[in-house]
Amino acid sequence: MDLPKLAIAALGGTVSMQARNAGEGVIPTVSGETLLTSIPELATLALVNIETLGMLPSASLDFELLLSVLSWAKFQVKQGAVGVVIIQGTDTLEEAATFFDYLWPHDFPLVLTGAMRSAAQPGADGPANLLDACRVALAANSRQRGVQVVMNGQIHQACSVRKTDSLALQAFSSPVAGPTGLLLEDRACYLRPPRQRMVLPLPQKTTQKVAMLEASLSADTLLLENIIALGYDGLVIAGFGAGHVSQRWATVIEHIAEKIPVIIATRTGSGSTAKVSYGFAGGEMDLIRKGASMAGFLCPRKARILLWLLLGCQQEHELAGYLKGDALLQC
Repeated sequence: MDLPKLAIAALGGTVSMQARNAGEGVIPTVSGETLLTSIPELATLALVNIETLGMLPSASLDFELLLSVLSWAKFQVKQGAVGVVIIQGTDTLEEAATFFDYLWPHDFPLVLTGAMRSAAQPGADGPANLLDACRVALAANSRQRGVQVVMNGQIHQACSVRKTDSLALQAFSSPVAGPTGLLLEDRACYLRPPRQRMVLPLPQKTTQKVAMLEASLSADTLLLENIIALGYDGLVIAGFGAGHVSQRWATVIEHIAEKIPVIIATRTGSGSTAKVSYGFAGGEMDLIRKGASMAGFLCPRKARILLWLLLGCQQEHELAGYLKGDALLQC
């Protein structure tokens, strides 16, 4: 029986890290090709093309690099791959997954994974996560699901997954939604049907800048007042509660929203912003009247990625439609 083709890109991250000398911190040193030797079982499942496209901690990834990885992944599908897996660090895994999900046009799966323990640690989780991610990418029932994250035996949608613990093995979860599937006896088992996705065209420019600020108790407005002068093209606010800011911030946001798009998200880590609940100055109803958009279930980081992409393909006027089409909502 002919084996299916599977493509894997390694970008670095904890999964690739070891210490060069005793007592030093770990750094990216292990290539994807070397990592692959730790899971010989994969050779019985697929014809694998693995390439090391980077050796970076994920905090140093950027949109330009991700666009080049996306181009590589699309080419692999043209070459006959039925699934693509990307290995990277976990610090920005949720953001990279969201970035790819807005741009991935294929029914074939694109799966991201990484590790919470370095390659040198006892019980390193990288090989198991990679094998799980490959099983998900090869599964027929993974098609039409866009981009997914596979970690610790769970499958998460890009739109909902978040890193919610700094060091624990179970660092990834999907608040409110929960995982979309599980790895059970080496099979990808899904708890929900595929969701409808909205795919953006590739950005025609990449020089746009989107600021992200967090509201906090008694915060001053100095940075906020200078957003336009600093040359930002968009602004995301991680607001209190259901999408709120102080009265002082609301006054400044009104002037900013006259010139650039402003999105208000919640800083809480779970739940949605409101639309018609709070009417005080700085509440969501007031901010909407002042020209801001509410992010819904999109966390501030993912809202920033959406706005950056919309600005890049000159579709910022479609922002309301993308926010209204929140994948977690069915109301």
